[in-house]
Amino acid sequence: MEFEQLKQKAHDLPRTPGVYIMKDKTGTIIYIGKAKSLRSRVSQYFANLASHTAKTRQMVSRIDSFETIFADSEFEALLLENTLIKKHKPKYNILLKDDKGYPFVAIGKGEYPRFSIESAVKDRDLEYFGPYGARGSAKAAIEMLQQTFLLPTCARVFPRDIGKDRPCLRYQMKKCCGVCTGKVSPEEYGALIDQCRSLLKGNDKDLEKQLTADMERYAEALEFEKAAACRDRIRNLQKMGLRHTVTGGRLSDRDALAYVTRGSRACISLLSFVQGNLIDKKVTFFDGLEENDMPDAVESYIKQYYGIFQSAPREVCLAAPLEDTAPLEEYLSGLRGSRVEITCPQRGERLRQVRLAESNARLELETLEKREQKSKKLLELLRDALSMDRLPERIEAFDISNTAGDLPVASMTVFVGGKASKKDYKKYKIKTAAGGDDYGAMAEVLGRRLDRALAGDAGFLPLPDLFLIDGGQGQTQMAAGQLQARGLDIPVCGMVKDDHHRTRALVGADGHEIGLRATPPLFALIGRIQEETHRFAIEYHREQRSREMRRSQLDGIAGLGPQRRKKLLDRFGTIRAIRAADLEELAAVVPRGVAENIKRKFGEEDADHQRTPAGQAADAAPGHDDPADHR
Repeated sequence: MEFEQLKQKAHDLPRTPGVYIMKDKTGTIIYIGKAKSLRSRVSQYFANLASHTAKTRQMVSRIDSFETIFADSEFEALLLENTLIKKHKPKYNILLKDDKGYPFVAIGKGEYPRFSIESAVKDRDLEYFGPYGARGSAKAAIEMLQQTFLLPTCARVFPRDIGKDRPCLRYQMKKCCGVCTGKVSPEEYGALIDQCRSLLKGNDKDLEKQLTADMERYAEALEFEKAAACRDRIRNLQKMGLRHTVTGGRLSDRDALAYVTRGSRACISLLSFVQGNLIDKKVTFFDGLEENDMPDAVESYIKQYYGIFQSAPREVCLAAPLEDTAPLEEYLSGLRGSRVEITCPQRGERLRQVRLAESNARLELETLEKREQKSKKLLELLRDALSMDRLPERIEAFDISNTAGDLPVASMTVFVGGKASKKDYKKYKIKTAAGGDDYGAMAEVLGRRLDRALAGDAGFLPLPDLFLIDGGQGQTQMAAGQLQARGLDIPVCGMVKDDHHRTRALVGADGHEIGLRATPPLFALIGRIQEETHRFAIEYHREQRSREMRRSQLDGIAGLGPQRRKKLLDRFGTIRAIRAADLEELAAVVPRGVAENIKRKFGEEDADHQRTPAGQAADAAPGHDDPADHR
């Protein structure tokens, strides 16, 4: 559609609230926006182009058509816009890079429920709390609850494993309530879990009152151990850090939000406060934004950020006012379940908090720029050392891992701007090279990677500026041969280790070595790349080896194919747990005849073990139950 036609179509729109959807020539949605008046808002894009920011001018130049959806109110338009942006992720909308992967803490059902970390709400049999900012935060919350309420951390399944083995070391150290001993009834354990629920919901004050009452009741009944346990929990609750850890730091009274722009880069800083105390900080960087873009960017950020967590504070203080906050306040109030205010303070404590957020944004932006300058200088050193024509902005490194030639695998790590880009990492199973043939394995893996790129596979593009191979001249020559065979001119070097398994030099296909020790920053960079690539390869190999071992122990059982093996491992987790399960528990997962075959095989193996001298000696040794008990 021609520009004048787009302009006329915009003028013909009604002055009603709604959502507009911009598309390019391929029909791809490139921008979604909301408007109180569709005619006024959409017409602005096709009038006075010189006043637009660079981002808006670029977007308008790509518009070939647009659609509109009418709404009854601006608030309904906001909700619709938010839904459509999540679905289509348009190129020119402000999108949070980390809008996925926020984990939840979940509690299972049953007499003795346990905690787990889940990536999404998907199982109706679990009760979810969160989401948390990172998996580490969710893990820390569970660990804090386990320490505070003396919950079991072992892999035992209750009530199945009650009384089967002697208690572990944690119980002896009074760090576990000892469900395995049979002394903790389902009702007592349920009371502990209810207390955990209260804390996860942020009801720490109510929980403290309840524990105080319980402590006094136990003391009057002369049950001093239980009273002391309640006292210890109260002390932990009175530490602000416990509430912050368990709730993920998101139950704030007030958030202060500010932004700073520098050139075409912006930083948004969000500080969370409880009773005036700073408890959390969130910093997000955006590229390609100018000062005039920031009001729209801030509004989009607020919708997406709080939408991800499905919660909001009582008040959001902004450094700069937004044009119309009423729909946004209504949206946040719906997430919170009570009124939320968006303010732009001019004095007092709120203004100091907003200025603190602004100062944080400025310092974070300056720090980022310094890091990038340092990384650029480091890449310039690497470029000059290798006599390259351009900076090695993207580096891909490869390593092979196997055990005496068995289960060979390879890893590919990616470093962009000197930093690991883990989303681009790849794992490879070696398919054609013989076990132990590292040269052949490297040739196979690099060839597969290059062929996928040359075939136009977007997941393997772009090609890097530099290939690094964990190995010496032989592996480097093999890699160089793969590149030459495909007509590609990309530098490739091997990472050579010293006697202490540290990278000492880079080697070319011609055998020429470039020492690294004389340049410590370069030595550290290449060493970090090699260690990360080796770690990734080793982890993948161990994963494959573990799967193979589990698979082999279940091989040869009549009626137990791959799907049933998977069901058993999903249900019980380990081979040891499958061995310990009784016939009825196994029959609940696989057919009864197959369950009988499993019990028969493991029973025969246990009998053979008892008949061997080693097995008899081991069984006679004291404390044979679990080596962990003697650590």
